[in-house]
Amino acid sequence: MKAILIDDMPQALQVLSADLAEIAPEIEIIGTANSVVSGAKLLMKEQPDLVFLDIQLGDGTGFDILEILPDIQFKIIFTTASDEYALRAFRFAAVDYLLKPIDLDELKDAIQRAQSQLHASAERLEVLKDTFHKPDELPTRMCLHTQDKIEIVDIQDIIRCQASDNYTIFYFQNGKKLMVTQTLKTFEKQLKNHLFFRSHQSHLVNLQHVESFVRTEGGYLLLKNGDQAPVSVRKRTELIQRLENL
Repeated sequence: MKAILIDDMPQALQVLSADLAEIAPEIEIIGTANSVVSGAKLLMKEQPDLVFLDIQLGDGTGFDILEILPDIQFKIIFTTASDEYALRAFRFAAVDYLLKPIDLDELKDAIQRAQSQLHASAERLEVLKDTFHKPDELPTRMCLHTQDKIEIVDIQDIIRCQASDNYTIFYFQNGKKLMVTQTLKTFEKQLKNHLFFRSHQSHLVNLQHVESFVRTEGGYLLLKNGDQAPVSVRKRTELIQRLENL
């Protein structure tokens, strides 16, 4: 793979170059850049397979570079300092990122994923950009990894999520189902600020789609599409409070 590194910190470029030489000698670094302008020029001139792209650059952001390019055919691994808004954006857009200082094992894993995945679509990058640039707003869309593709969905259309071993099954308003290759706990954290509630060990429910809370038969939520979601005993009080505050 041919790679380009873009970072406004000279030391970061040196360290990443050395790390790649050590753990991934099959990657050829064909250029480096330290700004939006130099990065865009380099990417228009060269044709890399992989780009390590810092989010915060001295003259703008990594997104500014991507907006300049007419067609993105390379794979991207974003790098960032510990920025909660950037991390949230990466998770909702389901793109690879590395936290600085970069851990060698995490770098190795990111490269392996990059070798097997398609490049990020323009729509996924749009989800990433929107989420990053609107830190005070809740994201309205998210990207979900299935076994063979990545789907972009509207969060409000998700009725519920159900655990299935290390996978999660998403149920949508239009009757569609998706098996996603991440655990339910991952999405509980990701959607905690939306109107989602972990009613049971294996169920995460969008409270906007709740028809009623039925107290009989151990207690369950009746959803507007006719589905039922169990409610554990220890979650009942919190659930009632959440429903009263809707």
